[in-house]
Amino acid sequence: MLTLLAKLINALNSDSSPRQIAAGISLGLIIGLTPLFSLHNLLVLIIAFLIRINLGGFFLAITFFAGFSYFINPLAILLGESLLTSSSLEAMWHALYQLSALKLAHYHHTLTLGSLLISLVLFLPVMWFSQFLIIRYRVHIKAFIEKFKIVRAIKASKFYSIYQSVAGA
Repeated sequence: MLTLLAKLINALNSDSSPRQIAAGISLGLIIGLTPLFSLHNLLVLIIAFLIRINLGGFFLAITFFAGFSYFINPLAILLGESLLTSSSLEAMWHALYQLSALKLAHYHHTLTLGSLLISLVLFLPVMWFSQFLIIRYRVHIKAFIEKFKIVRAIKASKFYSIYQSVAGA
């Protein structure tokens, strides 16, 4: 956990794109809020490894949103139940349940359906907000911290140059 946090802080301080870090956080949102062993989580994991995102932010977001999901679960269950018991959607759910792949996706479970819908609705706002925060962090907080004499002294030391060469930064 500390390694992931260190990688995220390293990514925040590096020249990597804020969009890549925000995309990792947003994809981690989907896996974190929904039940872990779901077909859509496998798809999100494949997407995360295929596109260029920050994996430290991705795995840290999974951990954070998995803890946060315990507060969201009652709302997700109510939302999933209302969608599954809606008389206007009954024919659609019946037709979808006849497909074997969607039986494996467990969309007939109230928690899975409700939490997936909540995570998909929150995907873009979380991406935009986290990108905004990353940019603000780099402009204000990082610049403020680098003004301290101790930070400048550490960066001027031989140890820091060795660390930079080993870390690959």
